[in-house]
Amino acid sequence: MTNVSLVFSPVLPLNSFGNVLMFLFSVFLAAAIIFLNVSVSVSILLSSALRGENRFMYMLSTCLSDICTGVSYYYVGVLDVRDSFRSPTGTFHIVPTFLGLSFMAILAAQADRYHAVASPFKYGQRMTRNRTLVVIVCYWLYAFFMVALNKLVYVGVARQMLSIGTLAGNIVTVGIMIGLNVRLFIIATFHMGREPPSEERDSKRSSVRLILVVAVFFLGAWLPLFCHMTVCNLTGTPCYIFKNEGTDPLRILPRVNAALTPILYLRGSSALRATLFSRVWRCWKRR
Repeated sequence: MTNVSLVFSPVLPLNSFGNVLMFLFSVFLAAAIIFLNVSVSVSILLSSALRGENRFMYMLSTCLSDICTGVSYYYVGVLDVRDSFRSPTGTFHIVPTFLGLSFMAILAAQADRYHAVASPFKYGQRMTRNRTLVVIVCYWLYAFFMVALNKLVYVGVARQMLSIGTLAGNIVTVGIMIGLNVRLFIIATFHMGREPPSEERDSKRSSVRLILVVAVFFLGAWLPLFCHMTVCNLTGTPCYIFKNEGTDPLRILPRVNAALTPILYLRGSSALRATLFSRVWRCWKRR
């Protein structure tokens, strides 16, 4: 079988009702990821008020990386693709990098919200909009620098780098995310409850609750894959490998989360919903 026939083979042979359902699920999941994240991205870009808040810039970063995830899922999820070293259908780990960018964006947004509610005066002085954009650009550049570095070294070295980096990164970043979740929950539950009622307090509380909910769902989608990879790396045993990306439930879950995240953003932000309904969808209906 040639590489071309491998690339254009569906995720499963379309010879049974279940396989056809799996194929359609992958197609609709990719379409949902793109549609929902494009809707939220356009809403943020069209509103100067939303663009002026740092938290919405992190939302925009998450949505942009998830749009790339949705587009790439038409390849790695709909077709028979195994994205690994020396795979004839691999993407040199560019596609998983988009998922990693969403992870970094949500982690950065958590740190941003914690800084905003724990030290509001210092936050206003330190985290200007330009500095927030610098943080976002830095983790995007870092992610693709690692992709380029893995491509420049030998496959064995790249595999070791990926294994060690994934193990260390998973443990550290998941630990930080869980720790920030606990701290933000305490702040939202106890500290803000002592403040007098005000519009600013309600805005802070809603923004903290939103990032908490997004992070919890994100961890729920990613922890099975993280734990699986961590156990395999620590024990030295080979991980169970599914036929392709589109049939691996541990890799489907993060893609489902990519469709769920913009829904959570819309559910948790009335300003974002208002912009979407009044400016984005209304313009599309007129067309």
